[in-house]
Amino acid sequence: MNFLENIKVALESIRANFLRSLLTLMIIAVGITCLVGILTATDTILYSLSDSFNRVGANSFSIFPKRETIKTNTGSERTKRADPIVYDQAMRFKQGFDYGGAMASVSTWCTGTAEIKFADKKTNPSVRVYGIDENYLDVSAYEVEVGRNFTDTEVLSGDHKVILGYEIVDILFNKRASTAMNQLVMIGSTRYKVIGVLKEKGSAVNNGADRRIFIPLTNAKQYYGYPNKSYSLMAAVAQTTEIDDAIADAIGVMRNVRKLKVAESNDFDIRKSDGILEDLKEMTTQLRIATAAIVFITLIGAAIGLMNIMLVSVTERTREIGLRKALGATSKNVLLQFLIEAIVITLIGGIVGIIFGLIMGYFIANHFETQFIIPIPWMILAFVVCVVTGVISGFYPAYKAAGLDPIESLRYE
Repeated sequence: MNFLENIKVALESIRANFLRSLLTLMIIAVGITCLVGILTATDTILYSLSDSFNRVGANSFSIFPKRETIKTNTGSERTKRADPIVYDQAMRFKQGFDYGGAMASVSTWCTGTAEIKFADKKTNPSVRVYGIDENYLDVSAYEVEVGRNFTDTEVLSGDHKVILGYEIVDILFNKRASTAMNQLVMIGSTRYKVIGVLKEKGSAVNNGADRRIFIPLTNAKQYYGYPNKSYSLMAAVAQTTEIDDAIADAIGVMRNVRKLKVAESNDFDIRKSDGILEDLKEMTTQLRIATAAIVFITLIGAAIGLMNIMLVSVTERTREIGLRKALGATSKNVLLQFLIEAIVITLIGGIVGIIFGLIMGYFIANHFETQFIIPIPWMILAFVVCVVTGVISGFYPAYKAAGLDPIESLRYE
């Protein structure tokens, strides 16, 4: 009996025992759906984040107060944070950081519960407001769709001007960016003139980047400032190859700004833009391990069910096995027949699982508004897993069938 005939016999056996084969098949499908679906969704989201960080560039870095975990006298642990980077320190760093071709930016968080009004329309009180300087949009890879960025004069004088994110324009101006230009909007009880509208970034990128608005840094200091308020520092260089030299220069400038003595260690940390992405990749590695564990447990149940079906099938087809051997089939032929039958069941379950997994990944990508990636490696892995499961669960029943005595089998009732 050749390979194609074995597959045909396997399909006939599945059809003859459709319900119990279907139940086992669906258990396998659930496991493969988890494997392909979750891994596809993870890769899709990572692709989107990678694309976002690539636009920001591996040539930028951030400076922030150092956090460290220390042990108390009681043996417990607590997090200690260094003094904040206050406004004067941030501005001195910006002026002192003169690495060739580099650009430094100062910004600050104002509020995450702002309500923006225009005429009779208003947003929900969940808009994020940031105070920025004239370099922030370039360093952070924001693009202005209509209008312009702040000038250095507007930043220092604290003008009542604002740059709107795409979602704010969608709500207040029906997606017409040009209509928003030069209009007066209310941020709380303060009136601001719109001078720019940002291009859409998408909801999966940068934690709601389109639901943000930007005001000049000095204006933010006036309305949202307080003693010891922390300011954020970012810097970018022209070439990625210069990033390490620029960081070394920034450390020297920052130590002077913080007035640290030679023997004192840095009370600030520096993180490259691609460092965040590496952390996310480590987190997704843990997610992949958890997914593999779920799939493993599911496939163990499927393998036990499949082995049970195959053992029942061997018992029910004892006379058929005896007849095949009497007509010249070898033990090897019988073993291959039942082994292929087990593999066919797992492969059908795998195909169903891959289809559902792709659908799951597509809807997740669509929900996060990111590009859907066809997971060829995970599809191949799913097929390999199915074949291995089929071999493991089907070998013993196939071995048992191959070892039957043809004469005793023909006598079986």
